Order: sequence, then C-alpha cells, then structure tokens
Amino acid sequence: MSLDVSPALLEQAERGEVDEAEFVDCVRTSLPYAWEMISSLVAQLKVDGGPFADNQVPPPSEQERGQLLRALASDAIRGALQRHFGVRLAFQNCHRVAVFPLGATESDPGIAATYGKFTSIRSQILNQSPELRDC
Repeated sequence: MSLDVSPALLEQAERGEVDEAEFVDCVRTSLPYAWEMISSLVAQLKVDGGPFADNQVPPPSEQERGQLLRALASDAIRGALQRHFGVRLAFQNCHRVAVFPLGATESDPGIAATYGKFTSIRSQILNQSPELRDC
C-alpha cells in the first residue's frame, strides 16, 4: 500500500472531493523518507539559488527506495508535491531526484536547458551503474 489513508480522507474521496492539503499531509506521514528528501532539496534550492538541486545518494534501504518510487511514480502524488513545494520534480532513477523552480523550466532558457539535459536519454544512460541495476 502506498499511503496510510485516514478514514476521514477516505470519506472525502468517497464523497467526490478531496482537500489537497489533507492529501499532502497524508503523503508526508505515509512517505517520510521521500518527503524529507524533497523538502531538503527544496530548501537547498532556495539557499543555493541555482537552477536546480538534486540528490545523488541512494536510499539506505529498500523501504526508503520504495517510498521514493511510490511518491514519484504516482501522477497524483507527484503533482500534489510539486504544487505544495512550488517546484518541478525530475526523476532519473531509483534515487536521483531533482527539484527545479516551478515555471522556470518553461520561462527561463538556461533552466530549461538544464532541465532538458537532466531528463535526457543521454543523462539517463550516463547515470547508470552496476550497483543500481536492481534498484
């Protein structure tokens, strides 16, 4: 199971309307490793002010790796996280996550080029290693 959904949040979904802030809180509590990684990258981006911030350290266990994969593989979770943090997320493999300023990948030619490079087929291939084969 991806998320620990409270009965109240499940009731909201059954009625047809879900409060996004409550959904984001559910993600935060259900996927703490993914939440912390993305939060720290957002903070790093704000402090450093560069075009993006990324993580290159593999998760410490399969449990944490699973959290990261669930957070970034779900369009709903990924979209809610992007809106909550005001960033665009990019994901290269089982651990390499990057955050880019929201909107900058479309409006800033330099950041757009960096985003394009990060998400390119070439970068995907160059980011592979035998240790990450089964991640």
